[in-house]
Amino acid sequence: MCGLVGIYAPGQYVSHLTYLGLYALQHRGQEAAGMAVSDGTQLTVVKDQGLVSNAFDDRTLQTLQGYLTVGHTRYSTTGSSTWRNAQPVWRAVGGRQLALGHNGNLTNTAELAEEAGMLPGLVTSDSDLLVELIGHQLEQMGEELSHDDVERAVLAVLPHLHGAFSLVIADEERLIAVRDPNGFRPLCLGKLDSGWVVASETPALDITGATFVRELDPGEVIIIDGIGQPRSVRPWPETAIDPKLCIFEFFYFARPDSRLYGRSVHAARVRMGELLAEQAPAQADMVMGVPESGIAAAEGFARASGIPYGQGLVKNRYIGRTFIAPTPELRRAAVKLKLNPLKENIAGKRLVVVDDSIVRGTTQQQLTRMLREAGAAEIHLRITSPPVRWPCFYGIDIGERSELLAAQLDTIEEIRNYVGVDTLAYLTLDGLITSTGVTGPGFCHACFTGEYPVAVPVGLGKAVLEMPDRAPAGALEQLAHLPQAGLLDG
Repeated sequence: MCGLVGIYAPGQYVSHLTYLGLYALQHRGQEAAGMAVSDGTQLTVVKDQGLVSNAFDDRTLQTLQGYLTVGHTRYSTTGSSTWRNAQPVWRAVGGRQLALGHNGNLTNTAELAEEAGMLPGLVTSDSDLLVELIGHQLEQMGEELSHDDVERAVLAVLPHLHGAFSLVIADEERLIAVRDPNGFRPLCLGKLDSGWVVASETPALDITGATFVRELDPGEVIIIDGIGQPRSVRPWPETAIDPKLCIFEFFYFARPDSRLYGRSVHAARVRMGELLAEQAPAQADMVMGVPESGIAAAEGFARASGIPYGQGLVKNRYIGRTFIAPTPELRRAAVKLKLNPLKENIAGKRLVVVDDSIVRGTTQQQLTRMLREAGAAEIHLRITSPPVRWPCFYGIDIGERSELLAAQLDTIEEIRNYVGVDTLAYLTLDGLITSTGVTGPGFCHACFTGEYPVAVPVGLGKAVLEMPDRAPAGALEQLAHLPQAGLLDG
């Protein structure tokens, strides 16, 4: 998760454009927001906890004058929800300033910190560590720093990083955008009349008035400094490039009006519903989707099955995703605030309820209870992803295996009983991938299969090792030979 925006646009109100871009990416993080703006000599950072609208007002935006900015809206994984961990992260080293926004999680944080001689507790997140490492490179360059010193320092650090990292970095003069060799997290480039925009998703380009140019390739670094067109640098060897976009982006994270791998997210979700109707038909009176990511899939299920589509839930537009809430208690409370049943549409009907995933099961239990109380005769739950059985180490707060419902219960029938529905079916992994329409580049689906594209050190993989009898072939071997490391938040 996390949302990134970077803008290089002389003569434009870049702080206001960044605010709009972050607003378009608010679904990617709701715990903190911030931006750093440069006028060519000074890099000013404003950030705060809460939504984008909480962090900025018009007076603040008016004071942030400049032509270059990076912005960030934060979703925490394992890092603490404090102001210090809000981004962008800022440093001043050797007379140069830099600010960094990070989407993802590094898997070799502790190893990098130890190699750099940093004492335990010196850095509070892997994003903090990234800035420290770049600063360390700048210090090694000495006092005679050139205009491209930050660029050279970034390129020196990148090959040592493991895990997931899409980055926007600014010094006083240039914007740098980075996508890791696996491309776990999305990042795209857009063109303004007199500048450039990079962002996590294409809707942020739309709202800033930028024309979509392309997605950054996995393992690509884009440098924008006003000297001609953006420069593309590829600091990793070709053998290191292995596209593995997080498949959660397609069925849950990304906005439906986004494009990933050149494909429409909305169209992919409709197709997920159509494939679910083929794989797991149901006898019902109405198909309904769970807002937001279940809506398009429900439309597809209704179209393919011939069962009428209807609305069964009203969403409170002023509350965000319950998945993002940091504790189980808050997630349960947020479900009640977020969704309310339309009793006149539900009472006495057999319902097909289409949702994107079952992670901990909290939302589905609450939802089933609400629909039963509203008079639903039957509830047939259809999920547009496979069972989530494994934790994520690349930037999603899925939790340990002990928290994952499908890891604790052996069969679909047990899960069905737990959430309290009449029937339950998941879309197969092959069906999910087929629905995206993507051919060629691959996906990370470790949360379903336990097959991690980037090896996870034992210290991070302890949640996997807790249930060794259910580990897929090779998973323990993949973990066991690696050194201990700690995971911090990006």
